[in-house]
Amino acid sequence: MTVLPLARDGRKPRRPSRAPLLPRCGGGHEGAEVAGDGGFDGASFSGAVFNLSTTVVGAGIMALPAAVKVLGLVPGLVMIVLGGFLTEASIDMILRAGRPPSGPRATSYAAVVGDAFGSVGRALLQTCVVVNNLGMLVVYMIIIGDVLSGTSPSDGGDHHTGVLEGWFGRHWWTARSFALLSTTLFVFAPLISFKRVDSLRYTSALSVALALVFVVVAAGIAVVKLIDGSIGVPRLLPEIVNQASFWKLFTTVPILVTAYICQYSVHPIENELKDPSQMKSITRTAMCLCSTVYVATSLFGFMLFGERTMDDVLANFDTDMGFPVYGPLLNDIVRVSYVLHLMLVFPIIFYSLRLNLDGLLFPLAIPLTYDGHRFAAITVGLMGVVFSGANFVPSIWDAFQLTGATAAVAIGFIFPAAVALRDVYEVMTRKDKVLACFMILLAVSSSTIAISSDIYGIFTDESSR
Repeated sequence: MTVLPLARDGRKPRRPSRAPLLPRCGGGHEGAEVAGDGGFDGASFSGAVFNLSTTVVGAGIMALPAAVKVLGLVPGLVMIVLGGFLTEASIDMILRAGRPPSGPRATSYAAVVGDAFGSVGRALLQTCVVVNNLGMLVVYMIIIGDVLSGTSPSDGGDHHTGVLEGWFGRHWWTARSFALLSTTLFVFAPLISFKRVDSLRYTSALSVALALVFVVVAAGIAVVKLIDGSIGVPRLLPEIVNQASFWKLFTTVPILVTAYICQYSVHPIENELKDPSQMKSITRTAMCLCSTVYVATSLFGFMLFGERTMDDVLANFDTDMGFPVYGPLLNDIVRVSYVLHLMLVFPIIFYSLRLNLDGLLFPLAIPLTYDGHRFAAITVGLMGVVFSGANFVPSIWDAFQLTGATAAVAIGFIFPAAVALRDVYEVMTRKDKVLACFMILLAVSSSTIAISSDIYGIFTDESSR
């Protein structure tokens, strides 16, 4: 492993917080080197939009209809739009905080936090990103295994037939472990080997298209059922019958924050742009696209299943849809398109996980993309941890839901707001600081209530057994 040279006084300098994590695309010797690498002269606007949108639209999309069920249709859709607005505001805060009036701009989210709160703040953010992304990737792989190979009674609950088992029957090559191993070797391994995030622009575009497939199918089924009268208008407002139902409303906030989490991918995408000044427009476009997908998914998902909407709406598509001829086909289209979507989201989330873990473990080393051995070691190690977690610890969903929601709230709201309030370079307005105070208050209060409700629910369930 190569480290930075010693300073004149003999001490090892820390890797500069503004040193590029990736080769720059414009100007200087490094820019010329990258431009000559396969003719790459910077990422396009559309490619950046798709990459950022793919970071946003992950597994969280399937929990949104259940969140709308808790909040009611009107407040639920309003909260989804508000979540997109606050996410765009938080990204704008960290981008402006990383662009001082004089001097180079920050090239990572961790660098922005490091400028405001030093090495401790930087390490804390990187730890949150590692916990959040590692948990998300394990959950992604668990879902992929459940959909492809099904779940068994030993996993808890009834047996659900997987797509491969439904098509080909039970064989050794349709088993969960083999399906996940094949996915890892032939899908994940090639995609996570890219050193530039822009290399994933085409798979990201396909991933967004696959998410739209789910929306279109759900919308079509809902409209047909609404016309023939088999479903009615969903509940518009929350149903508050006691104190517990009131506090449960706050448990939806971490779900909404997790659904929009993408702040850790903003700077790697910006670093590769032909014109970094486009990043604000890219963020706004991506948030509008993702909010539209989220609103449509929540609207048609809740309209279709009503009070029967499960925490993971994908599980609702494992039942009879009321279409004798096309029902099974529609179910398979929804499940397969969603699994393919997660497979293509995986490398985008993995990219940020790898960069932040490297910065946490090797702060003195040269940028990761210049050290092939370190790049390969971290990639193989992380992929091994994710694969092992998905295969041998399939009951960690609740644990990662708790830690992931906590880390996601910190990444999405608390750190950007704290940076805005710190305002090292005095670039924030009074409006920014008022919004930052609101974001911290919302994040801390909702997370505290949500975690308390989850813990209370666990002990209540155990005492009732």
